[in-house]
Amino acid sequence: MPLEAIDHVDLVVSSLERSVPFYEAILRPLGYVDSGEIVGEEGERVVYINRHDSDGSIGLRERRHGLDVADRYAIGLHHLALSALSRTIVDQIAAAARAQPDGEIESGPKEYDYTPGYYAVFIHDPDGIKLEFVHRPEEADLVRRVAALEARLEGRDGG
Repeated sequence: MPLEAIDHVDLVVSSLERSVPFYEAILRPLGYVDSGEIVGEEGERVVYINRHDSDGSIGLRERRHGLDVADRYAIGLHHLALSALSRTIVDQIAAAARAQPDGEIESGPKEYDYTPGYYAVFIHDPDGIKLEFVHRPEEADLVRRVAALEARLEGRDGG
């Protein structure tokens, strides 16, 4: 049975006032432009940042107990990776993160050697939750890039 898309992910943050503007800014280049609120199962305020005319949302709710910062190596979420349609969008997200007072870029945007053409930026939100925004090129794009690289190498080698 094929895996369906994830409908939503809820993250627990220390402050909605600090985190909602951060997430709105870094998710906007991916089309997350609408937001709304619900009351959670324990009466808490939950803010959902939604994709326009599409499925998928990121929910934010305030911490009620537990650690003051995220611990990627405790039980729970290590990091959340979201797909971007282009390198330009990854770069836009990095710029949005740099413009936020509580955003921190761990690394990138740059190409990583996980798979051919893997281009990503790793960001920490105001509470230390690690977010990854990645673009993986389509096969046709990879073929063009490999051909361009081969041409450069042939020119360098005098071939």
